Amino acid sequence: MSDFSHEMTGPIGVKAALGLIVLQADETIEQELRRLIFDPEVSLYVSRVPSGLKVTRETLTEMGKTLTSAAALFPRAVRFDAVGYGCTSGASVIGGGKVADLIREGCETAHVTDPLSAVVAQCRDKGLSRLALLSPYVEDVNEGLRKALAEEGIETPVFGSFGVAEEARVARISPNSVWAAATKLAERANVDGMFLSCTNLRTADVLAGLTQELGFPVMSSNRALAWHMCRLAGLG
Repeated sequence: MSDFSHEMTGPIGVKAALGLIVLQADETIEQELRRLIFDPEVSLYVSRVPSGLKVTRETLTEMGKTLTSAAALFPRAVRFDAVGYGCTSGASVIGGGKVADLIREGCETAHVTDPLSAVVAQCRDKGLSRLALLSPYVEDVNEGLRKALAEEGIETPVFGSFGVAEEARVARISPNSVWAAATKLAERANVDGMFLSCTNLRTADVLAGLTQELGFPVMSSNRALAWHMCRLAGLG
């Protein structure tokens, strides 16, 4: 065997290191975030957290027990500029502050965010306070999300849902169905924006068109999370 000399270099991601904790059942968020955060000088590390086959308040609460261990699976040598927890409804049930505490127990990061915290930050950035809300969730999960937004001063006077509990089905809801539901919801909306909630919902291909069609900002869990992670990491 030959021993070769070698030189050392810095970490991947000279601009920023980002972490993403994804639900085991989520098929969408990784694909969309890699499209939204496409910069070879920004690293994106992904870990997964066990999640139930169905989205209920009970399965969402249960996730809080394994967030720290999921964060601990990130490379230990990486100091993160921001870590995102990829579950909107989970953040509404567990609470953004508790999510941040649990993740910081498992990894070293300057900032922690989640889609709910991110959309609140984006609403404040855009001056929005009345949203039309479209989600795939069942009723009790929707109620928790609307209450969490209301506590942040964001009303959701118009809302609609696909009424789906199974994560595997949420990931298969077509972008065309999202478009049709969003435009129908907007017909009865006296709002200044719209929020397409759920990281497993395929929204990347319809956001720009819906914003143009409806004449007000249309946000999604994944785009809001990508925007907030980049902002917290000092990327603009």
